[in-house]
Amino acid sequence: MSTETSSGTGPDRTEEMTIREAIRLALREELDRDDDVFVMGEDVGAFGGVYEVTGDLVEQFGEERVRDTPISEAGFMGAAVGAAATGMRPVVEIMFSDFIGVCSEQIINQMAKNRYMFGGKTEMPVTVRTTEGGGSGAASQHSGTIHTWFAHFPGVMAVAPATPASAKGLLKSAIRSDDPVIVFENKQIYEQKGEVPLDDDFTIPIGTASVEREGEDVTVVATQRMVGESLELAEELAGQTSVEVVDLRSLYPMDTETLVESVKKTGRLVIADESPLSYGTHAEVATRVMENAFYSLDAPIQRVGVADVHIPFSPALEEEVLPHGSDVEAAINRIV
Repeated sequence: MSTETSSGTGPDRTEEMTIREAIRLALREELDRDDDVFVMGEDVGAFGGVYEVTGDLVEQFGEERVRDTPISEAGFMGAAVGAAATGMRPVVEIMFSDFIGVCSEQIINQMAKNRYMFGGKTEMPVTVRTTEGGGSGAASQHSGTIHTWFAHFPGVMAVAPATPASAKGLLKSAIRSDDPVIVFENKQIYEQKGEVPLDDDFTIPIGTASVEREGEDVTVVATQRMVGESLELAEELAGQTSVEVVDLRSLYPMDTETLVESVKKTGRLVIADESPLSYGTHAEVATRVMENAFYSLDAPIQRVGVADVHIPFSPALEEEVLPHGSDVEAAINRIV
């Protein structure tokens, strides 16, 4: 069932929780729902995950279904592909997205191509969870935002939740999918709180964006951390500039219809995504809008992201490189 409503034990029952807690709840529900689901990765068991996301799941489901692995992304990613090909539904945690390069062979040449190369006769229900983003002084090898790499690659779906509700709903859809999905979690917003439906069957369909705030003057299409910062900015600008904030949520497939409808209303577009500006998510959003709503645009499209540099270790330099709400405001001011 794919729905964005919740019933739980009562109509529309929700609970406020953090993104971290919402992800853990989704994992708990899916582990409980389907015996073929299991979690694997470095420190996901007794340690509870490097960002404490898997928490106490091992205590409830045991070490067979919440499996600690050696420090070998290539090894356990390959094991997950084999498990999925033979009927299991693995949820793999790659501690930092920067490390995906170590197992890119298993993802790009095996996981993504398996169904195609076997003529659709096999399924590949692998969910890959990984963290990305700067802001914690973790230096270049632990701070990248690389979701464009895999949103670009055929055979893989990619999502990037920005709220607790979308974190739960998208992860559950990913686990239930018969095709591989990579869930990119921004590490700086794990503590962000919001209402989360408690219905065990609450899911958010992959490939749908969400209008988080309606506006009339300019559309801000944002992802992950930049959604919250854009919503705060929209509130600050209320009465001066009416800002519509769209949470992209799904990088591939992308909800072109929602983007186009918003830009046709506002006539202006800012794209805010914490990834390098060249050849990336910004360009894909801009192109889809240009192809479908060119004559609705009243000003040039603006991009807010990371310059084409690695994330510095120095806190001052890191702050300078990363995009913030102030950068979105500057972009809005250039076109409104």
